[in-house]
Amino acid sequence: MRKLLAALAALVTLSLTGCGYNALQSTDEQIKSSWSEVVNQYQRRSDLIPNLVNTVRGFAAQEKEVLLGVTNARAKVGSIQATPELINSPEAFAKFQAAQGELSGALSRLLVVSENYPQLKSDANFRDLQAQLEGTENRIAVARNRYIKSVQEYNVTVRSFPSNLTAMAFGYKAKPNFTVENEKEISKPPKVDFGPVPAKPQGEAQGAAK
Repeated sequence: MRKLLAALAALVTLSLTGCGYNALQSTDEQIKSSWSEVVNQYQRRSDLIPNLVNTVRGFAAQEKEVLLGVTNARAKVGSIQATPELINSPEAFAKFQAAQGELSGALSRLLVVSENYPQLKSDANFRDLQAQLEGTENRIAVARNRYIKSVQEYNVTVRSFPSNLTAMAFGYKAKPNFTVENEKEISKPPKVDFGPVPAKPQGEAQGAAK
């Protein structure tokens, strides 16, 4: 009896392996791990923003619209709970992606504005925060690319025969992914040129003196 049960267990194991069950389990776990790293890096960026905004405000308080844009974008990101269940919902995933993209745009505008304030650009605290932000953006891009590859591998398994039959039997469904078009845009870390501010044309300078 024991030999029969062992043989049946071995047969079931081989059947599940051949039908892609183990591949589904493995790739699903890889997605969860990759998603955790994406969320971790996005959170790292979010944590930098309050200090960055306050530093810019100290030198450029008049840039209220840009500062408010970053603050509001960060609040929108914070209102979306990046739970493991989110990656199974195309609608929720799209909202998360849109919110993060909006924050990326707001940060880029903030850093562009900083170009107009030499004292801000030379501030040690600002330079440190900018360097941290750029490093975080690079880590976000790496984490997101790993997630994209994990989802692609999983989705191929879900849609391929005969593993698609196993996926249907156990409730595995294709997961939403970062869109390629948006990926090219938001994967670029914000850049700030700390070079010297270009001198104004002589005629413009004389006009200002008058």
